[in-house]
Amino acid sequence: MQEKEKYISPLSTRYASAEMQYLFSEEYKFRTWRRLWISLARAEHALGLGVTEEQIAELEAHAEDINYEVAEAREREVRHDVMAHVYAYGKQCPTAAPIIHLGATSCYVGDNTDVIILREASRLILRKAAQVLRNLSRFAERYRSTPCLAYTHLQPAQLTTVGKRATLWMYELVQDIENLTYQLEKLRLLGSKGTTGTQASFMELFGGDEEKVRALEAYIAKDMDFPGCVPVSGQTYSRKVDAYFLSVLSGFAQSAYKFGNDLRILQSFEEVEEPFESKQIGSSAMPYKRNPMRSERICALARYVIVDALNPGLTAGTQWFERTLDDSANKRISVAEAFLAVDAILNLSINITGGLVVYEKVIRRRVMEKLPFMATENVMMDCVKRGGNRQELHERLRVHSHAAAARVKLEGGQNDLIDRIASDPVFGISREEILAHMDPAGYTGRAPSQVTEFLQQIVEPLLAGYPDETVEAELHV
Repeated sequence: MQEKEKYISPLSTRYASAEMQYLFSEEYKFRTWRRLWISLARAEHALGLGVTEEQIAELEAHAEDINYEVAEAREREVRHDVMAHVYAYGKQCPTAAPIIHLGATSCYVGDNTDVIILREASRLILRKAAQVLRNLSRFAERYRSTPCLAYTHLQPAQLTTVGKRATLWMYELVQDIENLTYQLEKLRLLGSKGTTGTQASFMELFGGDEEKVRALEAYIAKDMDFPGCVPVSGQTYSRKVDAYFLSVLSGFAQSAYKFGNDLRILQSFEEVEEPFESKQIGSSAMPYKRNPMRSERICALARYVIVDALNPGLTAGTQWFERTLDDSANKRISVAEAFLAVDAILNLSINITGGLVVYEKVIRRRVMEKLPFMATENVMMDCVKRGGNRQELHERLRVHSHAAAARVKLEGGQNDLIDRIASDPVFGISREEILAHMDPAGYTGRAPSQVTEFLQQIVEPLLAGYPDETVEAELHV
């Protein structure tokens, strides 16, 4: 069958970065298996089993040059991937062959490798998320005081600032970063637990010496740069771990989904746009269009991740006693694809946040169209100070506001609320005095200060934990 005749995941061809794809590749998996076999051999040697330095040196010499053809041919015979690779490794290391995988079960390499992949993939997610946060920090600071319409129910409510709105996107991402960091801090290797988690095979190897069995795990954990191994398990690490991590990835997707949707609406308002390349085509039929395709792709991938995150919870809940194997097929698809999709989402987010285009004149025009309505409370308070009746003024403002809105919506005219109020003797206020209430900056509350405080108190301390590097977004078509 030709390559073009096979299904190929678009996560590989269109979305995820090469770096993330490598972490879930066969190459990374099988190299990590060999690292774990070497670590086991070193630990067993250090603890006095009959594993020689010569055998370890032979294993180390062939840690990287995996003889895939031998392993694949053997797997077709025995239908067992771990034993096929034990066999292939032994063919390259005849002296060490008798001690490869000594005392271990398949999950020693399989599950410990999965935990290592969780760690490395999460670290990559955090690096990219930090870059998105860094980009948005610069954006929020630049536009911290730029008034814009704020919405409730997608209806203009009051004013906020462009920078303050960006902090809403950022704070959701901050929480995702904190949650993923917490899961990483709690992550432990499975260790060398044996077939049902009792370490019986290692007790046999070490003649019942429990201290050496404990020391074996401690050695491997340190060798793999983990703080330790899980205290108890069946044959596998708890599948709840996958559920925890994918729940956090779902959180990243939720945050990106909101950002993408907000940006799509803002682009429809012609206030803020995602980057649009000089030769980019927005529509095959309408040459003038500038569709927000990157934001749309974020939303599409985010939906997939949110739904995919349900898989590990169902898998965790259906594990029987010390283990069953109906986790394997689901796990290897759902976990990998969640990380690949969030990686793609963050690549897009880096690209977008690094090149957001703000149309300040459009924003101001839209603000000024609605500001007369928003200024009515201040006008009313001013008129009360002049001796007016608050209830009567409120009713007159209600009538004039609806009339002005009808003129805009039904007749296509300009908002004439200011003129209506100025000509109504009940208010006793001139047009010029009303216009004094029309400075948008007077209606943004603490938004500029909130931006500064958020950046200084929340974002800067968080980003201090990540090198000030520019993480480039790897985008496909």
